[in-house]
Amino acid sequence: MVTIRDVAQAANVSVATVSRVLNGHAKISDKTRRAVLSAVEKLGYYPNANAQALASQSSDALGVVVTDVTDAFFGILVKSVDQVASANAHNILIGIGYHDAQKEKAAIDLLLRKRCSALVVHAKALSDEVLRNYMQRHKGMVLINRTLPGFEQRCVDLNNEKGTFLATQTLINHGHRAIGYIGSNHKISDEIDRKQGYLNALSVNNIPSQPSYMVSASPDYQGGEEAMVKLLSFNDKLTAVVCYNDSMAAGALSILNENAITVPEQFSLIGFDDMPLASYLIPKLTTIRYPIDLMASYAAQLALSLVNARMQGPENVTFNPTLVKRFSVDFVK
Repeated sequence: MVTIRDVAQAANVSVATVSRVLNGHAKISDKTRRAVLSAVEKLGYYPNANAQALASQSSDALGVVVTDVTDAFFGILVKSVDQVASANAHNILIGIGYHDAQKEKAAIDLLLRKRCSALVVHAKALSDEVLRNYMQRHKGMVLINRTLPGFEQRCVDLNNEKGTFLATQTLINHGHRAIGYIGSNHKISDEIDRKQGYLNALSVNNIPSQPSYMVSASPDYQGGEEAMVKLLSFNDKLTAVVCYNDSMAAGALSILNENAITVPEQFSLIGFDDMPLASYLIPKLTTIRYPIDLMASYAAQLALSLVNARMQGPENVTFNPTLVKRFSVDFVK
């Protein structure tokens, strides 16, 4: 393997001079610079990224921690962060937390050992105390989909409660009164806020909440199927359901189809997130858009700016959800 010493010998300069050329040092003559770069090209030398990171105490990598890369939601998040990284001549390194506190911590620690000065972290299982310790020590860490008291200016969040309020109100505006809620069995802030938004909309419209109308399951297709089966088993008056996410809505839709309950003619359904899946269901799913692409882009830009002391975030950045009207909602018959 070609080393920096080989380059120095070929260019007839010192190792220190080669290092200064490769790091863009200004006080290098054009003749010396040309000689070093010519030797680099001729020998096919590539600088050791780990060594450079150790020397500078940072790397050109932007770290991102997500829950599960197989989930389309996190795929969009990672892609958006990568686009910002590429635009700033950075690469990304990914850690996966799987909604587990120890794994989230291990993922963050790994990225820090890799000298990532800028990080975008989606961590739901770690305590505020643990995250606060990280945030205090690493100025380039930004939290996404979570607000940490005391660090609001480095948090990018969504108004989840507003999203399910909007979904439930939409169903009410279509004449529905017997409205169910399919929630996640992950007791994270997203679930708490989304359920509260549903309850708030019912309350504002003087519609009593019914415990049997609310079920929870794993936040995926199978969980949606399981939850819809429970709702149909205990309730024969339901005309609509608000779902925690689009995957659960897809599972619920499959159970409705299996039971010859047509959507939206006999039953209305609203999802949450506006994942690509929503546009391919039959009927296409009315849902609440979670602008994770915009949020992730902003978070990545903020993280890089904080590292370079170019920018400080505002008090708090909370994005707003919006309704995406498709074909799974109709007026109650």
